[in-house]
Amino acid sequence: MDDNELNEIREKRMAALKEKMEHQGVSGSVIQIDEQHINDILRTHQALIIDFWAEWCGPCRRVGPVIEELAQEFAGKVTFGKCNTDENQQLAMQLNISAIPNIVFFSHGKMVDRVIGAYPKEAIREKVIRNFIRPE
Repeated sequence: MDDNELNEIREKRMAALKEKMEHQGVSGSVIQIDEQHINDILRTHQALIIDFWAEWCGPCRRVGPVIEELAQEFAGKVTFGKCNTDENQQLAMQLNISAIPNIVFFSHGKMVDRVIGAYPKEAIREKVIRNFIRPE
């Protein structure tokens, strides 16, 4: 394979990834966040909430369904993602994630808020509204 072929393959994969990222979250599904794609995801999704969690974390298992419900409720307005801190330790360190569950709110690529701990759905919902939903 020569350089031109490799570049074509890279460009096709990047285009497919961008298209996938643009469509994820719109349907209310929770997208998976990882270190490799975080910058593209932050650029693509203007209102993004990431739930940092780990498999062994009991409180994280309680927050998971809440995040999925809120993703359905705010579909098309806010994108929700999940990031496993055990698999993405560098990203967790970059964002100063020292306790989980840790829900981080990003607006236009910048961190604007966070919730640390297993808060009830209504408390997280209020933060979503305060950070991203404009009164009509």
